[in-house]
Amino acid sequence: MIINPPTADLLSSLLAQADFLPRLPQGRRLYEATKAAILSQQLSPGSKLPSTRDLARDLGIARNTVIGAFDQLLAEGFVSTATGSGTYVSTTLPVAIRPKGKVADSPESVPVNSFSGAAPLSRRGAHLTGFAAGERFEIQPFAPGDCDFSMFPFKIWQRLQNRVWRDSWSELLDYGKSGGYLPLRRAIAEYLRVSRSVKVSIDQVMITAGTQQSLDLCAQLLADVGDTAWVENPCYWGATRVFESCDLNLHPIAVDSQGMAPSESDFATKPRLIYVTPSHQYPTGAVMSLARRRMLLELARQENAWILEDDYDSEFRYTGRPFAALQGLDTHGRVVYMGTFSKVLYPGIKVGYLVVPPVLVEPFKSALYDLHRPGQLMIQAALADFIALGHFTTHIRKIRQAYSEKRELLRKTLVSQLQQTITVSGEESGLHLVVELPDHVDDIALESLAAESGISVKALSRYYIAAPVRRGLLVGYAYVNMDKIVYYGKLLAHAIQAQTRS
Repeated sequence: MIINPPTADLLSSLLAQADFLPRLPQGRRLYEATKAAILSQQLSPGSKLPSTRDLARDLGIARNTVIGAFDQLLAEGFVSTATGSGTYVSTTLPVAIRPKGKVADSPESVPVNSFSGAAPLSRRGAHLTGFAAGERFEIQPFAPGDCDFSMFPFKIWQRLQNRVWRDSWSELLDYGKSGGYLPLRRAIAEYLRVSRSVKVSIDQVMITAGTQQSLDLCAQLLADVGDTAWVENPCYWGATRVFESCDLNLHPIAVDSQGMAPSESDFATKPRLIYVTPSHQYPTGAVMSLARRRMLLELARQENAWILEDDYDSEFRYTGRPFAALQGLDTHGRVVYMGTFSKVLYPGIKVGYLVVPPVLVEPFKSALYDLHRPGQLMIQAALADFIALGHFTTHIRKIRQAYSEKRELLRKTLVSQLQQTITVSGEESGLHLVVELPDHVDDIALESLAAESGISVKALSRYYIAAPVRRGLLVGYAYVNMDKIVYYGKLLAHAIQAQTRS
């Protein structure tokens, strides 16, 4: 009777597990099983492995399969060989450090992928992931910032994409090496000149993968570690996360009814970056006054700072014409303007744009390619046709009208239910209202209370970097059907009343 050696027993037990990489070829499974046993020290450093002939016999598999697995382990340094002696587990693998006076756990008790001691994330990583934005920004009634992408003209878009694929040439399958697809950059430049009063040439337009990438590119190229970034307080969470990931020093600037409102003490901080949402401050909805715009432009000139203008939802102004961009007032080339198609088309399109001053064109174009390897030229080509053929402006008119009706119905529902005890603001533009709350009300607790009814409102206090000075709720109206607004609006009003009375 043949008695299997311990190594064969160990590997056989791993390979017999139904959930151990069942879809991989047998040779790859043997390689993975042996590597796992080595890393967990079930096969200890320096121990001798069976010959390929013996192991193939004991496992009941072809010898060439074992040879292939051993060759891969040898190439990656997990095992070593000695001529005429055999194959051994490498002695250069790290050995677990054992506390003095204690007996180490048996190899069988050590999980292959376990961590011991310190947490796997850096301090910065733990801080950046602590916000857990994804869990709180799901598509639900009244979620702020979400557009109703069910209104997107799918058939038209599909037809345009099909035509691009049918008529495309090989260049569209490559990376975007010149700042993006030229016809799309041209279409964006023309659109911004007419609708936003942006001073722009085609060369100044860079296509990015959305606002987050635009912000990251600006932070990487225009500031160094430890530089100061002025940010609005409260502020868009995505911007603060990008700046923190680049190790910038965030300096929160208060926001009032005229937008960012720096004090005398703020001016002593000498910013390198100034992040603003002047046409519709996120999240309060304030519009920056002309005086404040001129003040920031002069400050940027004096301090050699860069203003990052995030014009994230300028298409959605419901009373009068959209406000002109801050960039259009800039005479010294200190403003980097950014926008996105995620709010007007659908979130997953992941296409945004930057308009950079002429002096930054070549460095930004080079860095965009070197750091991010942009692509998606097929989508960019379809989007260029979508704009050029008039579908974009038609779609904007359609959704602006729909959002305006939803906004008004939601506002009336909340005002009638709350009976003037609560102020509703920010309704002139954007995709959400702000329900102002008394200082004693815990808006985060109210957010949780609303969630129990399936309503995804957001607490205003979450957006503050320093201590919050206002309490409120951000209530989105885009992604909710008209026939549900009154129903969910009443539920929300009842939750607000219950919390304010307690």
